[in-house]
Amino acid sequence: MIELFKHILHLDFDWLFANYGTTIYVVLFLVIFIETGLVAMPILPGDSLLFTAGLFARSGHLNLSYLLILLFIAAVLGDNCNYWIGRKIGLKIFSLKIKGRPIVKQEYLAKTHSFFEKHGTKAIIMARFVPIVRTFSPFAAGVAEMNYRRFFSFDILGGALWIGSLTIAGYLLGEVEIIRKHIDLVCLGIILISVLPIIFAYLKGKRKAPNA
Repeated sequence: MIELFKHILHLDFDWLFANYGTTIYVVLFLVIFIETGLVAMPILPGDSLLFTAGLFARSGHLNLSYLLILLFIAAVLGDNCNYWIGRKIGLKIFSLKIKGRPIVKQEYLAKTHSFFEKHGTKAIIMARFVPIVRTFSPFAAGVAEMNYRRFFSFDILGGALWIGSLTIAGYLLGEVEIIRKHIDLVCLGIILISVLPIIFAYLKGKRKAPNA
């Protein structure tokens, strides 16, 4: 299992194909579900994984239709699982520790709350494209007991936009030779773009702090 996650984090699709074959669909489904559904797992490479999966669909290794349907279901199920964890367990989860260390950092929830305060309900959609916030957004909505129908409707839209845009982008750009040859750099670029909102928010907070 550790070996599997190591190759997932490195987006080593060649290894995944060699060891899992068509079962890779199950692996991708679980990665997206875990990243969006378990509040303690915000570090999985969701954005770059979707883009890379799209690239491999272009090369014929994966079926684009299967990817879009399966990963959309995984994203929505994950968010809903996370929502109900927040709603039923709430802040109690922050008291849980492993080897004396909290399994969830309070600062992550604080950042997500700030994101909600700034963007309102549309944060459910926007959070899909922001690492870490993506994982904590449904949990925070559950803790706040956000109306479930309202959450669910925005979550479906956000899930469709996130899965569709990144996977199809990878599929369409899979024809570009320079992207195929430098997929590692492209993925790093996607990660950088994804975390820019967090970086800007951090810098803005640092700038305000001295004046507070």
